[in-house]
Amino acid sequence: MGAFPLSDRLACAVRLGVAVLAAGMLAACAPPAAGDHIIYLSDLEPLPPPPSEDVVPLRVAVAAVISPTGTLESYQPLLDYISDETGRPVELIQRRTYAEINDLIKRGEVDVAFVCTSAYVEGHRDFGMELLAAPQVNGAPVYYSLLIVPADSPAQNMVDLRGSVFAFTDPMSTTGRVYPTYLVEQLGSTPAAFFSRTFFTYSHDDAIRAVASGVADGAAVDSLVYEAAIQRDPSLTERVRIIQRSPPFAAPPVVVNPALRPRLRAEIQALLFDLPYSPEGREILDALGVERFVPISDSAYDPVRELIDAVTPLAQAGE
Repeated sequence: MGAFPLSDRLACAVRLGVAVLAAGMLAACAPPAAGDHIIYLSDLEPLPPPPSEDVVPLRVAVAAVISPTGTLESYQPLLDYISDETGRPVELIQRRTYAEINDLIKRGEVDVAFVCTSAYVEGHRDFGMELLAAPQVNGAPVYYSLLIVPADSPAQNMVDLRGSVFAFTDPMSTTGRVYPTYLVEQLGSTPAAFFSRTFFTYSHDDAIRAVASGVADGAAVDSLVYEAAIQRDPSLTERVRIIQRSPPFAAPPVVVNPALRPRLRAEIQALLFDLPYSPEGREILDALGVERFVPISDSAYDPVRELIDAVTPLAQAGE
């Protein structure tokens, strides 16, 4: 059979294409057969926008009041909540000492931080660290230094701990170093001379464990951490005993870098204040062991300033 001329072949191809297209259109217009899966383009939801590479993470530091593992367990629900509400990823930053956290805030490498009371006093004096909120427990934003000993210890007060092994928490800690040092100096001595040996645990829960296990004969710890530790492990009451409680101190605050944008500062503050008003928020507060976050003024920390000024600086004490 002879070949068709090129013009005839092109005409056939065009007629064939039109026929296939028409058949497809008719099939699309026909009612669906039983069992056919129909996709309606009008029902499709738009694709979510791709994450922006310009979104800067919110950097939140938590001072080593409790051990890193305990910090992660207690604070992760709050950090996740802040991330969801602000639409920004949140980075948890931890360091071994309170002073290291203060340095990060000072250099602008941290936006928000949960710090020790003395760390706030020093940071405010050094570079204008600003208050954001304070935790409230038992109806007030205060806490105490608890002097603890093993349950079978005969000690009844600091005098009885002369010549013992004592665990401090952090060099900058109000409850874990400054206040017990004040007690010793009121007895006319220094920690180096009064105790047979001292060491730093760099967290309050580790100081509690040191006493409970007999590694230390005594320690002074944050009452908020102690109460939370007892709730997690009630058996601690059989191994540790409180022999002295300090006057109340303004609670360890939430602080911000003074250069933080006012709008972001206000947003985070509002999130903290609103936590008691939702089931999720109350679960977050329960994980932290606090009732709520409340406003607090700088003047609330004046007694701590007086305490710090009354105690020999660590470098001069030779500890």
